Amino acid sequence: MRASTPDSTADDPLDDFERRSITLRSATRTVYVAGRGPAVIVMAEMPGISPHVARFARWVRDAGFTVYMPSLFGKDGAYPQAEAGLAVMKRACVSAEFRAFAANESSPVTQWLRELARLAHEECGGPGVGAIGMCFTGNFALSMMLEPAVLAPVLCQPSLPLDDTGAIQIAPEEAAAVKERLEREDLTVLAYRFEGDRYCPAQRFAAYAQALGPRFVPKVLPASAANPTPPPFFEKIVGGPHSVVTAHLIDAAGEPTSAARDEILAFFARRLHPA
Repeated sequence: MRASTPDSTADDPLDDFERRSITLRSATRTVYVAGRGPAVIVMAEMPGISPHVARFARWVRDAGFTVYMPSLFGKDGAYPQAEAGLAVMKRACVSAEFRAFAANESSPVTQWLRELARLAHEECGGPGVGAIGMCFTGNFALSMMLEPAVLAPVLCQPSLPLDDTGAIQIAPEEAAAVKERLEREDLTVLAYRFEGDRYCPAQRFAAYAQALGPRFVPKVLPASAANPTPPPFFEKIVGGPHSVVTAHLIDAAGEPTSAARDEILAFFARRLHPA
């Protein structure tokens, strides 16, 4: 059964997820786990694991996967208010783990996430692991392709580096290694953005296409397809259509954002539930 629409202002207790403390590379993080089947790593957008991010994770769970949702920043389950969300974003921007303004290198936190993918594969089995990043974490799913267990990467509105919209946040030699793997194993990278998104503009997707070639599969949704009444953080701080499968998704038949969600779930199914 599909997850319901988040309440307009309520926090999400996340009480249908198992709350685990996982230590990898000498760092301990909270990871919310739910479901059965092959693993999918769901990485939250700014400002954290919001009710809309949790809703998407439940859709993944209900599609037949085990969701691993790591807490990377912000207050887990919090409804995205403007000022609180902006404070989280400012702290993340100066964090050494994320290097929000660094082009041509991966954020250090992606090393921990690759270890999480390896652990999830060991725990859940199957042919491999899916990974989806959003906004601040959008590019992380690509860097995670350096872990052989990751077979189904999805990049939603990848927004780093913040100061160079025509760059991507991965070292050139790592991008080359990912490209070689995509070709060798016949894999693809699925990517989504809204037309006119100032954090993830056309130049960003062009940089990915140049680095990865035709294995990078871009999907651009019209700005008119976005939910016109997102939470305050997205309305006041982000200031335009941005979050394809969370805050700006319209959960109704015939909506482009709902179609994008279903396409992502089908992508995970093809890679992780082979016939």
